[in-house]
Parts: sequence; C-alpha cells; structure tokens
Amino acid sequence: MTKLSDAEWKIISFLWNNPPMTLMEITKALENETGWSKSTVITLLKRMEEKRAISHEEKGRTKYFYPILEKNQVNLEETKSFLDKVYSGRVGLMISNMIKQEALSEEEIKELYTILKGDK
Repeated sequence: MTKLSDAEWKIISFLWNNPPMTLMEITKALENETGWSKSTVITLLKRMEEKRAISHEEKGRTKYFYPILEKNQVNLEETKSFLDKVYSGRVGLMISNMIKQEALSEEEIKELYTILKGDK
C-alpha cells in the first residue's frame, strides 16, 4: 500500500480531476489554498514519483504530471487503514459513534440504510 501524506493527497486529488498538469499549473492551482512555493511542489512531486503514485511525460522541456494510482483503490486502502487504526476495523463501531455524536445527518443515515439493504 502506498501511504500518502496530507500534502501529497492534495496534489493527487487535484491530478485525478485535472490530468496531466505541469509543475507551474499545479503550483498556481494550489497556491491560494496551501501557500506552497514552486520548490515545495517540486519536492512533493519527486517524493510522489518515488512512491509510484504519479509519473510524468516530457514534451520538450516541460514535464506533464499525471496520477498512476487509481482513485478508488487509494480511497479503499486509506479507509481500511483508518478503520483499523481508529476503530479496530469495525465499521459498525465507527457508524455508531458518528450517530451518537450527531455527525451524520438524517439524509446520510437514510443513504447508509439504502446501501446496507442493497438497493441501488
């Protein structure tokens, strides 16, 4: 499993929605939210390539970055990791806690019920 830092999550999430992108496009797109400099983005992109989360193609002198990891697979792995770490892998305990803390809306509870019933 490829573990991504919060910063790397920001980049890969953006790339899943906007592939491929240049270094400058990524930096500019995330600048207001993160305040990252070009060198910070370069460091993160290199780290993510080493983890084989992203790759790039060169066209002339420009690198175009794109995700290698599938969004659904990474989301599933992160969810399993979270459940194992926080709730000992018990989905029911997580949902029960969320309901008790009123972290789920009535609509979200109905949606969960529909999912559990197997209705589409």
